[in-house]
Amino acid sequence: MAVKHRRRLFSARAGRRALVAGAVAAVAAAVIVPVQASAAKAAPGPQPGQEAGQEIRPGTHEVAKALYDLGDQAFTPPAPYEGKTELAAVVHYPRDVAKGRHPLIVMQHGLWHTCADRTAQTELEAAQKALAEAEKTGDEDEVTRLLTLVEQASAPLWSWPCRDGVRPLPSSSGYDFLARALAREGFIVVSMGANGINATSAGQAPSVYQARAALIDKHLELWRQLSQGKGPLLGKLKDARTGQDSRARFAGHVDLGRVGTLGHSMGGGGVMQHASDDRHGAWPEGVKVKAVLGLAPTATWDVEPVTKIPLAVLWGTCDQVNTGRYIDWNKGKNKAPLHGVTLTGGNHNSFNTQWSPASGQVGGKNDAVAGRLPGHCVSQDGRQQEHPGLDEATQRRITTTYTTAFFRRYLMGDTSADALLTGKKHLPYAPGTVNVEHVPPQRRG
Repeated sequence: MAVKHRRRLFSARAGRRALVAGAVAAVAAAVIVPVQASAAKAAPGPQPGQEAGQEIRPGTHEVAKALYDLGDQAFTPPAPYEGKTELAAVVHYPRDVAKGRHPLIVMQHGLWHTCADRTAQTELEAAQKALAEAEKTGDEDEVTRLLTLVEQASAPLWSWPCRDGVRPLPSSSGYDFLARALAREGFIVVSMGANGINATSAGQAPSVYQARAALIDKHLELWRQLSQGKGPLLGKLKDARTGQDSRARFAGHVDLGRVGTLGHSMGGGGVMQHASDDRHGAWPEGVKVKAVLGLAPTATWDVEPVTKIPLAVLWGTCDQVNTGRYIDWNKGKNKAPLHGVTLTGGNHNSFNTQWSPASGQVGGKNDAVAGRLPGHCVSQDGRQQEHPGLDEATQRRITTTYTTAFFRRYLMGDTSADALLTGKKHLPYAPGTVNVEHVPPQRRG
């Protein structure tokens, strides 16, 4: 695509989102080429009894799943943000939740299509193909006409609420693999929807991240009330399998003094904003966030420091959206540990099952730039090297292992995987794939 036309297209919000599909404005001009199927063989699932510090033994709790939805436009983030968003979430929890008190982990997805509109996707792909041909011929009038068609075709993919007969794209379900693993450990895991924010946000303005942080606080407030046996969520959770009212009883069993937050992409920027040193006063009464994890988190504003809470960042070297720099931004002044986990050959979309190609979901794709060698991708760490691309299953297995280790360490006090979190030991099934930077607390107080 010619640069001048690409700029014209990306100046329109809907057109930019449709072509970038989750990449942020800072990399919008990059041409995304699907990577060929990775040559790496999918790693087998983790087995019980593997060495602590190398592979985390899975938890023993049986897991149940519930849903809640208080409305597509039930929450209005504070000004200056303009727009409304849903209050909906997928909840994974130990089936024996009524026994004891359980730490709470809340998740937030990033910028992606809001509606699983296959008709619009088909029309968009046809318009994009025609646009590429028109640009080759240099037909300026036809290029202008097709740019308009691309924007028109993309609009239904980014609408909110979705048009009649079209289901919302369930980005919040894209981390079910993580939520199940964490619930097996004894955590209550809430993955919130943010489609309304995606439909009404413009790029990466600070107000967007502030709105995302406010949405996190709103869900935490809902869970604070539910833990007391009251509030809007009482009686609103539905069993995901039967659709009937959930029989789970959370009152008295949610430990809001041990809360973890996890965000992917712009959701990662949202949890960083929420956890920043100056934002703790906005947390609901009694909530104490003890651990924050970002999966390929994004940010382009003047980053507010996150120095008082243990922080982990996971990202892949073939990720075009970010370079995992939250560790660099906070080291040297951190009062809590930092863990930077780099996945060689990892990309951006494989962290979310709904965004990656194996899902068959609308818009799903491998977002990495293909290398010249089959199964390789071009690193985005400034070196432009060709790295063997990680397949979806392996990237998620690595992510699950480190995420579980991190939250067990800082929400449950389990030190058995410290060697993994500090990089002293490595995963036996992915030699040379993961690099860990561990920064101990540099300041006290």
